[in-house]
Amino acid sequence: MTTRPVTLREVAKLAGVSIATASKALNGQPQVRASTRDRVIRAAEQLNFSPNTLAQGLITQRSGTVGLLTSDLEGRFSIPILMGAEDAFGSDQTSVFLCDARGDNVREKHHLRALLSRRVDGLIVVGARPDARPSLGELPVPVIYAYAPSEDPADLSLVTDNIGGGRLAVDHLIRHGRRRIAHITGDATYGAAQDRATGALARLAEEGLELAGDQVWFGNWSEAWGRGATRMLLQRDPEIDAVFAGSDEIARGVLDVLHQEKLDVPSQVAVIGFDNWNILAANARPPLSTIDMNLEQLGRLAAQRLFAAIGGTLGSGTETVPCRLITRESTAPVG
Repeated sequence: MTTRPVTLREVAKLAGVSIATASKALNGQPQVRASTRDRVIRAAEQLNFSPNTLAQGLITQRSGTVGLLTSDLEGRFSIPILMGAEDAFGSDQTSVFLCDARGDNVREKHHLRALLSRRVDGLIVVGARPDARPSLGELPVPVIYAYAPSEDPADLSLVTDNIGGGRLAVDHLIRHGRRRIAHITGDATYGAAQDRATGALARLAEEGLELAGDQVWFGNWSEAWGRGATRMLLQRDPEIDAVFAGSDEIARGVLDVLHQEKLDVPSQVAVIGFDNWNILAANARPPLSTIDMNLEQLGRLAAQRLFAAIGGTLGSGTETVPCRLITRESTAPVG
């Protein structure tokens, strides 16, 4: 036997209000007193009332859908952001359209037109790398930029705190008794590489320490660069006792050379990475301490900001999401 769905009329009757008032209360309209809204919500919950999505859309002029537009073909950084956003959207019964522009501006414009034609209520745009990207400009729906900020300060962008992440990595090494700390990182044209180095150098300066090797070793985001840079570093400064690698891939290359040179990790040299790419960090020898960019939290926050924007409150500027430290065996204390 099929159960008949509960109607708005029944909710209104149980709450002791008119149908119009019940509708306004359930749709968050400001004309309803808080006590009345609470009474209507309790009645709806008691009756297991589920509003008709199409009918709600006609009332609120909303479709109950949002667009997630990414340009990250590999997805290693964008997928956690999208998962966090979907978690937040799912709790609000919002449907999500996911489009991958694959780094192609023409494809991105095509996806944008398609999403707008579906009357999405808003957009989250996720970049492939954490450097500023062109704004989508004036659109009929609110837009939140995540991971890669918009070039337009009038837009709202959410990014990882890479400077704070660099500080956090070096602070961890210092607190574990390390004093000869080197930094090997990726492409110098990446803002993230520069920011992580800035944070690392600032934390060293606070302790009156100099960077081991006398330079930041910029190069490729690869294990091969980690190996090559570590060999050069050891020739210049064989007394290092820690390496902060700008990515987990680079850190794996650092570990390879330290093993080859019979330098024990962590008793002689500690190593910390960045990204918390679990397949690399957890399976390294020894397991790698690293900095997690909190990308799922960034995605959840982007969804929350989009909800607020859809409701009429859209901020501007750039918000940063703090990184967090993941400790494993590669950074045990000295002694």
